[in-house]
Amino acid sequence: MINIWVLLTIFVLSGFVGYFAIKGVSPILHSPLMSVTNAISGIIIIGAILISGQETINQTQILGLLAIVLASINIFGGFAISHRMLIMFKKKQPTKKQTEEIKND
Repeated sequence: MINIWVLLTIFVLSGFVGYFAIKGVSPILHSPLMSVTNAISGIIIIGAILISGQETINQTQILGLLAIVLASINIFGGFAISHRMLIMFKKKQPTKKQTEEIKND
């Protein structure tokens, strides 16, 4: 069995690596990076569903359910942010007043 301190050390180190990896990304690459994190969250959900599909309820299933909930929040939040960003890039339709001003010129 793996020692809890080994798992905790891996968790903390992966947190540092993730922080410095994100910190070094230029703002122009945040959208592709968000897409990758959504894909990783999808993989987490699949793994958590496989773990949670056992007959008896134990700590592993509870953690699997928690992973499904948190990864789902991450995915839906990423889609919401992507949708808002795409709306910003759409061409805006001129208002009735602007159309009349163009016709009068």
